[in-house]
Amino acid sequence: MQKFKLIANNITIKVDYIKLQCVEEEPDNSVKVEKKNTDQSPPYRIDSMVDMIMGISHIGGNSGEPQRVTVDAETLVAQTQERMWRALKRRYQYDSNLKPAQAFLLNHINSKIPLVIMYVDLVGSTDMSMTLPVDKLVSIIRAFTYEMSSVIQSHKGYVLKYVGDAVIAFFPSSYNKLLACDNAIYCAQSMITVVRNGINPILNQYDYPELSMKIGIDEGENTIVQYGHDKSSPIDILSYCMSLVAKITSITNPDRITIGEDVYNVLHPSLKTKFRELGDRIQDWNYTNRQTGQLYKLFLME
Repeated sequence: MQKFKLIANNITIKVDYIKLQCVEEEPDNSVKVEKKNTDQSPPYRIDSMVDMIMGISHIGGNSGEPQRVTVDAETLVAQTQERMWRALKRRYQYDSNLKPAQAFLLNHINSKIPLVIMYVDLVGSTDMSMTLPVDKLVSIIRAFTYEMSSVIQSHKGYVLKYVGDAVIAFFPSSYNKLLACDNAIYCAQSMITVVRNGINPILNQYDYPELSMKIGIDEGENTIVQYGHDKSSPIDILSYCMSLVAKITSITNPDRITIGEDVYNVLHPSLKTKFRELGDRIQDWNYTNRQTGQLYKLFLME
């Protein structure tokens, strides 16, 4: 982990950057060489991070629009394509890590904390399991989960766990709910871009089916539970919000993003314009707003 200290308006801001590690297999032998990202430049734009924390975010001059906190899309896509190509050539081995999320949750065991919950569900994996060789299927699933995890970390989120072909993540919202919700939306957009422009073009070269996914997001109070008494025991999240997001994702169409009204209500006005309410057209939707007792509203990103 690389640390940077920023000074703005006499306020010191410390920003930690997570460095992802990978294991690459050399084509000439079976020796695995661990490689670390040696690029010393932070994956975020420093000025954007300072502006966002200080409330001086801009896009296109003084428009007052929110600034994303992310690696630029072109870099994400280029890195994804290189890893994907090597993986299908058996020259690259993905290595995902859930420790950051577990370490964060360890400080909140047996308590309730506000989190933005995100479900990312891969579409069509069942069909792929019946048509692709096992080794290729495994490589594709690993590539998908790793690349989605990488995007989540680059947007200050945590990967909670992998459930089959789905990725479940969270963004802490106790300090700044508005920022956490904005980051989750931008993260979801980046995920779709990475799959569409990074992973799928490589799969097309091998005549493999393209990937798509469904993304659901909402925010709420969550109970942190540890299954065991020692620090190494797995930690999980239980909440109405978790169940709600799972259902939101299940009724979302491929390559679309659906959010709950608790997220929509705190979004920057410029982001709100990109969503439309689903209204009464949702089948089998009976979740209610626990504060108003009314049907819980959902919003689809156009």
